[in-house]
Amino acid sequence: MFSSIKWKFVLVYFLLVFIAMVIVGVFIIDKLEDQQINSITNNMEQYIVTLVSSSSYIASDNWIEYRDEIQEYLDDWRIGSTESLYVIYDGEVPTIIASISKGSENIIGQNALSYKHLDPKLIIKAFQGDKAEDVIKELNEDRSNKHLAYPVISDNGRVRGVLYMTSDLTGVFNTVNEAKIIMTNATILALSITVLLGFLIASSITVPIRDVTSKAEKMAKGDFDQFVEVKSNDEIGQLASMFNYLTLKLKNTIYEMDLERSKLDTIFKYMAEGVIAIDKDNHLIHANLVAMDILNLREDDINKHFELSKINLKDIDYEASNDDKDLEGNEIIEIQNEFYKVKYAPFKNDEGSIGGLIIVLQNITQEHKLDNIRKEFVANVSHELKTPITTIKSYAETLIDGDLDKEMSQNFLRVIDKECDRMARLVRDLLQLSNIDYEKAKWNFVETSLEDLVHEAKMKLDLSFKEKNQTVNIELQEDLPKISVDKDGMEQVILNLLSNANKYTDHNGRIDIFGYTEGDKVILKIKDNGIGISEKDQKRIFERFYRVEKGRSRELGGTGLGLSIAKEIVEAHRGNLKLSSKLNEGTEISVELPINPV
Repeated sequence: MFSSIKWKFVLVYFLLVFIAMVIVGVFIIDKLEDQQINSITNNMEQYIVTLVSSSSYIASDNWIEYRDEIQEYLDDWRIGSTESLYVIYDGEVPTIIASISKGSENIIGQNALSYKHLDPKLIIKAFQGDKAEDVIKELNEDRSNKHLAYPVISDNGRVRGVLYMTSDLTGVFNTVNEAKIIMTNATILALSITVLLGFLIASSITVPIRDVTSKAEKMAKGDFDQFVEVKSNDEIGQLASMFNYLTLKLKNTIYEMDLERSKLDTIFKYMAEGVIAIDKDNHLIHANLVAMDILNLREDDINKHFELSKINLKDIDYEASNDDKDLEGNEIIEIQNEFYKVKYAPFKNDEGSIGGLIIVLQNITQEHKLDNIRKEFVANVSHELKTPITTIKSYAETLIDGDLDKEMSQNFLRVIDKECDRMARLVRDLLQLSNIDYEKAKWNFVETSLEDLVHEAKMKLDLSFKEKNQTVNIELQEDLPKISVDKDGMEQVILNLLSNANKYTDHNGRIDIFGYTEGDKVILKIKDNGIGISEKDQKRIFERFYRVEKGRSRELGGTGLGLSIAKEIVEAHRGNLKLSSKLNEGTEISVELPINPV
């Protein structure tokens, strides 16, 4: 890591010097090349001006007449071995009439615009009265020439002709190339020295940084007892001092954060509600175990898209909301037959802007069921009381307003008395359930024989059994142990179960009563071959006011609370009440009681 820092430092130092040397080198080379070419151009132009001013033939207006004299005059002039001069006359076409160049005898008389060593654009521009120049690379040759087309203008402003001069620039480019080599060597030498100095300077900086980094690495692994020796008051020394201060602050901060995180983790882990967090893109970023179980999530669902429709929410428009309260709300949803209250509110990130939603799922299944039971209970009580009250009122009004004979009045009074008894039974049963619910019922546990309880209950219902010609068979295990129960309460349970068997078993039916021990329990089983109970109704048979055949139950005087009371009494004795039935075949109900209840 530190060698990487050192190399980066050296590389930056190297690049700075390299870029500077390249810029300087390019600038010098370009200036050198321009200066050399400008010098040659000035010499060529001076040569042409001198030639024009010193020759009367060239100064004349009729070059074609004096072309031989012009050629002889040019032959007496000396020019460089790399230079050429062409005299171009503007006849029908621009024609070369004289020349100082290799093979000039073959050049004279040629069309200047088609001659391969001349640039027609420069010639045309010169004949228009303007001086023209350019650096042109020769075709099929690895060299460039400086071309200068100089117009010779008469006193009346007419162009007499053009003096076209070329000069080979090979020497110039050779000089420039040599300068490039010198600059390259100088750059290499400077960069070599730069790299050496860079290593020395980088080492003086990276050694103390290496120490700080080594200590920081140990801190990253959890060892916060790290301090750096401060050797100077410069920036490196200040860095070491700040590192030591940071170590102390970080140690304290991490301790406090660990404590807070531990608290939060414990709260999230053991809270009864499910909690999830989603970001603004609806990606799941957190979920506790309860929420994962409720929504059937897995660990790999974290950081993936979360369907808000799972919790009955639509996509949240964060941009359209003007206030945090616009993103708050609650819903009641049902998931796998469980009811949940979903509350959601936005959370903010470090920048203070909304980062997403926190969603809490609270299981309200029990409250929902209790609320439904309460509503049903109120409706059922109202309905149960409405019928007898209506009957009593109508019969009482008839007695008051009507002229009835004694026998009819007695019948009406008997109906009123019967309905009053029905309401009394209902109120009594409700009070009994209320006492059991609020644990106000007082149980008087005594050692009692189950056989006595069964026979007493049967004897009280004998008249009902005989009216329907039902056979009651009792089979009790010999030497049944006595059980500790509230005698009145347990007698009420047995009476209730036998009464139901009697009511819902047709004439000539059969009712069997069995009693036996099973482990540390005494089992009382009552079985009939009556109308039975459907599987759907069996799930609710112990609910208050629930009747399988409502019309028949009311006709037989039932309140719909008998089995609920029986179940509550048995459970108060640490026992259990079980029911098994098949429609149109019969019902079997078992009372399980501990021999020695705790």
